[in-house]
Amino acid sequence: MRSIWSDSEAAAFAGDLGKRVYTSRLLGADPELVLHGGGNTSVKTRETDFFGETVDVLHVKGSGWDLATIENAGFAPVRMKPLLRMAEIPHLSDADMVRQQRAAMLDPEAPNPSIEAILHAIIPFRFVDHTHANAIIALTNHAQGGERVRAVFGGEVLIVPYVMPGFILARTVWELIRGRDLTAEGIRGIVLMNHGIFTFADDARASYENMIELVSRAEAALGGWGATLAGAGAATADLLGLAELRGQVSRLRGAAMIARLDSSEAAAGYASLPHIADLAARGPATPDHSIRTKRIPAVLGADRTASLQAYAAEYAAYFQRHAKGQTMLDTAPRVVIWPGQGVVSFGRSVTEADAVADIAKATWETVQRAETTGGWRALSERDIFEVEYWDLEQAKLRQGGAAKVHQGKVALVTGSAAGIGFACAEALASQGAKVIGMDLSPEIVEGMASLGGEGLVVNLTQDEAVIAAVEGAVRRFGGIDILVSNAGIFTAGQYLDQLEQSNWDKSMAVNLTSHQKLLKYTIPYLKHGIDPAIVLVGSRNVQAPGAGAASYSCAKAALTQLCRVAALELAPAGVRCNIIHPDAVFDTKLWTPENLARSAERYGMTVEEYKARNLLRTEIKSRDVGAMVAAMASPLFGKTTGAQIPVDGGNDRVI
Repeated sequence: MRSIWSDSEAAAFAGDLGKRVYTSRLLGADPELVLHGGGNTSVKTRETDFFGETVDVLHVKGSGWDLATIENAGFAPVRMKPLLRMAEIPHLSDADMVRQQRAAMLDPEAPNPSIEAILHAIIPFRFVDHTHANAIIALTNHAQGGERVRAVFGGEVLIVPYVMPGFILARTVWELIRGRDLTAEGIRGIVLMNHGIFTFADDARASYENMIELVSRAEAALGGWGATLAGAGAATADLLGLAELRGQVSRLRGAAMIARLDSSEAAAGYASLPHIADLAARGPATPDHSIRTKRIPAVLGADRTASLQAYAAEYAAYFQRHAKGQTMLDTAPRVVIWPGQGVVSFGRSVTEADAVADIAKATWETVQRAETTGGWRALSERDIFEVEYWDLEQAKLRQGGAAKVHQGKVALVTGSAAGIGFACAEALASQGAKVIGMDLSPEIVEGMASLGGEGLVVNLTQDEAVIAAVEGAVRRFGGIDILVSNAGIFTAGQYLDQLEQSNWDKSMAVNLTSHQKLLKYTIPYLKHGIDPAIVLVGSRNVQAPGAGAASYSCAKAALTQLCRVAALELAPAGVRCNIIHPDAVFDTKLWTPENLARSAERYGMTVEEYKARNLLRTEIKSRDVGAMVAAMASPLFGKTTGAQIPVDGGNDRVI
């Protein structure tokens, strides 16, 4: 580890709070120190309150903020006096601690102070840094952890045996340091066994560089003791197996989940260790991680289903062994170790799954360092349970509110660079789906990025391109739940006796065969999807064709028949297939103002009258079609398959 302090960068951050922000970001930028909201920092200042009185204030990281991106507003300003008085109380409930910390804030609109605010307050230095450094965890999660810490740091750190974070930890440290002169004793940090490390100083840079130096010494000690990481060569992903695994884990949780497979050399090597079932079952690197990852991962055996069922049963038994009135969380694993493949991480969104993946990676690296330097020993399951079911930590996970309709689902939408396809992608993304859009137009990349999705330039008439796109989506997100097959072209109008063969062939290739190819390559994954649904985009021309539109109308009619056959074939697997027939959708690139004006003039109408020339006298917009498609892919249509749904405002010829 090395200091990345820069005088020129630091100069851009004004005052003590500014320097606090700067060094906090330096710490947060290193995953070897903190991950996804972990760790906390503070600075003590003197300020003038609303009444003009000078008060001592602790600016401590607020709940919900990440050190890597924290700003001034991310620090909660709390009066020091109440915090110091709380430390003197022998016993304090979590609820009272949170209430009194908020009551002591200078700004009631600031975020909740960290649960370690009291601990930051009692440490007698202006700047205090706390991380869950991997090297410190590897050093302390060991039968002789205390001896190892003393061997590395001597008397430069205080050692605190593991206790519950929050008030109990603050009270423990208060009793350890009261009446002592830490500066005179040369104390530069506090090592919390099985938890992490605190460093401090009266200068922002000194506190930060104390952290870097002490963690570096732990890393050096582990290297000197021979720590090595497993490697077995990157695995070739079993994509169908991944989709099946994702489906099983999602059903255990009762909700769709994104799955991130790490098949790298390091992950595959760890998953293939001969004693992996024992090693992985010992517990997490630090109890804080259990909030996201549960206490232990699932380790798959030859029978994946049996392995997951055994995991769920053991989790229920673990809960029963330690519960005291809590409500059991779901029994699905968040991390699955898959021998021969790697490590799979699960979350209700890509962001959540990535956070779990980062923690899983840090854990297996830390576990191996500790195991190869004398043996890995985690905290007792009772200690882990207390943090996993600690209401203060659970509250962080409840802040997201109710889940969206398609939360955690993976949706493929073709022809989605603009018009109806983009509207379908937008509707699904707004309802929580991870959308992968495909289109010939390069605009697909930027368009999907604006929705938080991924855009792929794909020629859907080419098998290799379709296979690569489908497999890429499964590799990145674990499976496919929704397919919206919208790609199409409107071929020039020609009567049958004048119809060019290329006109017919092109329409059939794009408006029919490309859909058949897409179905062929997605169906194996859809069969393992969560509430899987296919929605094809047809046309009003199927029921009410017009003269001169043979190539387009016949292709869309055949597409409708393809939908009916798919519904018959896929119903036993629980996959629904329906088709939507829109008409007169004019807010697309195909319809320029000039085209609309000419068409309206032919009917003797104004443009507005022409747009609403249906029975309901209403304009049909792309977003109307998108909303219907999102609904058809949802549980609202969960009992419907093989249906043809018009979105045309009512057409007298169809009716």
